[in-house]
Amino acid sequence: MPVVQNHGGPNGWKLHTTRQSMVRWFCWLLGVAIFLYCWNVISEATTWFFVWDSPRIAGDIGGRAMPPKWEYIDKLWEPIWDTLNMATLGTILALIMAVPVAFLAARNTTPNAYIIRPIALFIIVATRSINSLIWALLLVAIIGPGVLAGTVAIAIRSIGFCAKLLYEAIEEIDVKQVEAVTATGASRWQVMAYAIVPQIAPAFAGISVFRWDINIRESTVLGLVGAGGIGLQLQGSLNTLAWNQVALILLVILVAVVISEWVSAKVRGAII
Repeated sequence: MPVVQNHGGPNGWKLHTTRQSMVRWFCWLLGVAIFLYCWNVISEATTWFFVWDSPRIAGDIGGRAMPPKWEYIDKLWEPIWDTLNMATLGTILALIMAVPVAFLAARNTTPNAYIIRPIALFIIVATRSINSLIWALLLVAIIGPGVLAGTVAIAIRSIGFCAKLLYEAIEEIDVKQVEAVTATGASRWQVMAYAIVPQIAPAFAGISVFRWDINIRESTVLGLVGAGGIGLQLQGSLNTLAWNQVALILLVILVAVVISEWVSAKVRGAII
């Protein structure tokens, strides 16, 4: 911490030097300038009449949506079941593909750190970088609309997430256990089965449940692009301006997400 000489008194203390303070103030001014520029760009592209009128529109839609059309619930059981299946099957497929990718990406388990590991890391980054809605759009165009496209989209999107967390857990294992099993003359696969897998099993279970919980949320909207599930019913109700049906669908989605969150928390608590 720099010392400042006070005139006619003891030395004082400052958190930053004069140079550091100037740099900090310059960064603050630069941040404000960037914010003002971005706000100006957004303002020019915004129709402010609709913004000021939005409270009235929201109130009108809310009045049309209440009360929800409860008799429409009979048409939502199958779509919500499809949504749960998309999330569950997509998570299972993602885990099957993510496990080998994670072992290939981890520094302490990859067969080749110069060729295979970069390829595995590229797969992780590529699958995580593209949103599930975009994957669903592409897959609907390739394999057609329906639950299959949504399931595959969920699976591809989840590979990078699961593999990244899993390979980080692999890299953080206790090396002494690996050395102990290796000293017995065990093969590479035996070392992996008896020294590495038991250490990462709790992390794997936690990652699986956590990703399934996320996929429940993501699968509810994939129907908006034709990938099946309850999102398809939501899109149809929005297109016909059936706001009381929209309210019921949103309520069902909320209940499904809350239940999945509760199940996820209970499972993670049991694991930990």
